[in-house]
Amino acid sequence: MRIFFLFVTLYFVSFSSAYARQEISYPDIQINAQHISSAIQVDGVLDEAIWEEAGFTSQFYNKWPADTGYAVNQSKAWIVYDDEYLYVAAINYQSKKNILVKSLKRDKPEYHWDSEAFSVVLDPFNQQVSGFLFGVNAAGAQLDGQIGMKNSRTRPDFNWDNVWFSAVKTHEDHWIAEFAIPFKSLNYNSEQQEWGINFVRNDMKRNEYSTWNRVPLGFPGIDMGHLGTLKLEKQPPANSKRTVIQPYVLGSGTNNYATEETADYEIKIGGNAKIPVGSSLKADLTINPDFSTVDVDQQITNLTRFSISLPEKRTFFLENSDLFSDFGTWGIRPFFSRKIGLNNGNAVPILFGARVTGNLTPTLRTGIMNVHTRASGDLAANNYTIASFQQKLVGRTNIKALLTNRSAFDEFNAQSDNYNRTLGAELNYTSPSGEFTGNLRYHWAQTEEKLSDASFAGATMIYNNGTLVLGFTGDRLGTNYISDVGFSPRLFHHDASRDSLKRVGYYFANPWFSYSIRPESDWINNHRFNVWTNAAWETDGNNIERISQFRYSLNTFNKGSFEIALRQSKIRLLFPTDLIGGNSFLPAKSYNFARVELSYDSDRRGVVNWEVNGSYGGFYNGSRIEVGGNINIRQQPWGNFGINYIGNKVDLPGEYGNAILHLVGPQAEISFSNNLNWTTFLQFNTQNDRFNLNSRIQWRFAAMSDLYIVFNDNYDTNRFSPQNRGVVFKLNYWFN
Repeated sequence: MRIFFLFVTLYFVSFSSAYARQEISYPDIQINAQHISSAIQVDGVLDEAIWEEAGFTSQFYNKWPADTGYAVNQSKAWIVYDDEYLYVAAINYQSKKNILVKSLKRDKPEYHWDSEAFSVVLDPFNQQVSGFLFGVNAAGAQLDGQIGMKNSRTRPDFNWDNVWFSAVKTHEDHWIAEFAIPFKSLNYNSEQQEWGINFVRNDMKRNEYSTWNRVPLGFPGIDMGHLGTLKLEKQPPANSKRTVIQPYVLGSGTNNYATEETADYEIKIGGNAKIPVGSSLKADLTINPDFSTVDVDQQITNLTRFSISLPEKRTFFLENSDLFSDFGTWGIRPFFSRKIGLNNGNAVPILFGARVTGNLTPTLRTGIMNVHTRASGDLAANNYTIASFQQKLVGRTNIKALLTNRSAFDEFNAQSDNYNRTLGAELNYTSPSGEFTGNLRYHWAQTEEKLSDASFAGATMIYNNGTLVLGFTGDRLGTNYISDVGFSPRLFHHDASRDSLKRVGYYFANPWFSYSIRPESDWINNHRFNVWTNAAWETDGNNIERISQFRYSLNTFNKGSFEIALRQSKIRLLFPTDLIGGNSFLPAKSYNFARVELSYDSDRRGVVNWEVNGSYGGFYNGSRIEVGGNINIRQQPWGNFGINYIGNKVDLPGEYGNAILHLVGPQAEISFSNNLNWTTFLQFNTQNDRFNLNSRIQWRFAAMSDLYIVFNDNYDTNRFSPQNRGVVFKLNYWFN
C-alpha cells in the first residue's frame, strides 16, 4: 500500500506542476479549400490550372524523432473540392534514389509507416473524437482507416475499407501524390464548413516524420486533438451517400481426413449492403456472411493461466467499432466482437447482421447492432443486440453508455431461461493539452439466475507529456459479472483436478511509470525507463498475484532498439493447475520467481531486418528459458519474406513434468501490382500439435471488388498426418 500512496502522490505532484509550466505557443493554422466546377483527373500530374490558383499549406513541422523546428525535406499540400470529391495533392521533396518503399500491397499499416508516404487526416465533425485517414506510399499502395478514441487516446482502425482514388508520380527531386476522396465515403454534416485536418509525411531516408499542424512527441502523428482547420469555401454537397450492395458467390471444397468423411463441396451466396440513414447515419446489413478469406490468426504460445484474445478481422464488425469496443480496460472488456460467430476459434454460422452507426447530432455518436447466429452442434441459435452512445460534453470530454443482450432461441422463440445482459456507463476526460486523461466506469451484468455481486467498476488516470508518463488503473470485478459477449480472462480459473472453470471476483491495481532521456547524440534517440506493477487480490482481501517489472530501453534514430527487463512474480494458484501437460498438477499455493529478458531490434529500413529476444528465470517451482526472433528480407517494392520463431523450454521438478515448445511461422508476400497480391503463411505449433498452411491470392479487379483464391492445409504434428484440406474461390462485387 505504501507503494500505491507514493505513486498517487507523484501523480498529483506532476499534475500540479504541469499546469505551472509555461507552454510553447504554436499558431492555429488553417487551409482554405476552393470549390471548383469541373472534375480533376487523378493521375499524379498537377497540370490543372486550379493547382496554380489554390492556396497551399505552410511549412511542415518536425514530428519525430524531434518535435521542434521545421522538416528538412518539406512538403506542399493543396485541397479543393467539387460536388462529388474532395481532392488532395502533395509535392514531397526527396531525391528519387533515396525513396524507400516496403510493399505494393494496400492496407498494410506496418509497411505504410515504414515507407516514403503521404497521408491526410480528416475530422468532418470537428469534434476531435472520430475521423478518417487516407494515405499512399511513393509506389501507390493505399492505406485507409477510421480513427476513433480508446481510453481517451487516438486509435486508428485500418481494417476499415472504402472507395477512393489516388495516383503517384516520381521525379528526380520530388514525388507527387494526388487523391480523390468521394464525399459519399465520408460521414459529415453538410451544413458544416470547418473540418479538422492534418497532413503527415514519412521521410524514410532521414527516418523522420513531419506534420502540417504540429503534434508533440507524446502523441501519434494522426492525433485527433492536434488538427488544423480545413475551411470549405461553401457548404459541402448534401450528403450524397447512395445505397451500396456487395454480393458474393463462393465455391469451396473440403476434405476432412481426421473423420474420414467424403469430400464436401459447397456453393454459397450472401452479401452486404450499406444504406444511408439521414445525412450522418449509416445502416450496414449482412446476410449469410462469409469470413473464409480474412487474414489467418497468428498463433502464440500461451503459458499463462488465462485465455488470450486475438484481434477482430471480420469486416462487418470493424467499421465504427470503437463505438462498441471502447469500453472497459485491456484486461476487462464488456464487449469483444469475437464472442459472436466464433466458439473456441471455430466458426458459428451467422444468419444475418444489421448495424446503424454515426452521428445523431454533431456531438452525439450512436451505434446499434443486431446479429443472429444459427444453431451449431450443442450451441443453440442466439440473437445478440449491442447498443451504445457517446455524448461530447466539454472539449474532448465525453460520457458514453453500452448495452448488450444475448438471448438463446428455439427456432423463432427466445428462451426465457437462457440470456445474458450487461449495462454500463463511462466518463472520459482529456485535458485541453491532451497530457491528462482519465476514465471512470461502472458496468453491471445479469443472467437468468439474477446473481448478486455482478458489477464491474474502475478508474484510470494517465499523465503523459512525451517525457514523463504516470498512470494508474484500478478495478473491482464481481464474481458474477458475466458478459457472454465480453472478455474478462482473469475472472475464470481452471481447476485441473476437476477439469472445470471457477469464477473468482477480484480487485486489480496497475500503476506504471515511464521516463525518457533524450541525449545530444547523432545515434541515440532516447533512453527510456519503465516500471509497472500488476496486483490482484480476491474481494475478501487474499492476494492472488503481484507482478512487477523494470525495463530499460535504448532507442536509436534508425528505429533500432535494445531492451533489458527484470520481472518479479508472486502468484498464488487458487486451484491445482496444469500449464504444460505434466503427469501431476501444480499444487494450489503461492510461488515466487523472477526472470530477466533481453531483446534487440535492428533498423527496419534495411533490406534485411531482424529481431532477437530471450529470457531466463524461474517458472513457478521450476525454470523456463525462452528464445525467439524474426528475420525479414525485402525485395523493393514487390516482395517481403520472413520467418518468426519462439521456443520455450520449461523444467518443473519431479512429476510436474517438462516441455519443449516450438512455434515457427514463415511468411511470404508477393505483390504483382497494387491490386494483385499473393500471401502464404505457415505455422508449426507443437503446443497444440498443429501445422497449418494458408495461401491466399487477392485480385482487386474493380473498386472494392475482389476475387480470392484461398488454400488451407492442416496437419497433426505428432504423425505429420493430414487433418483437413480445402480450397475456396470467392468473388464479390461493389454496386454503388
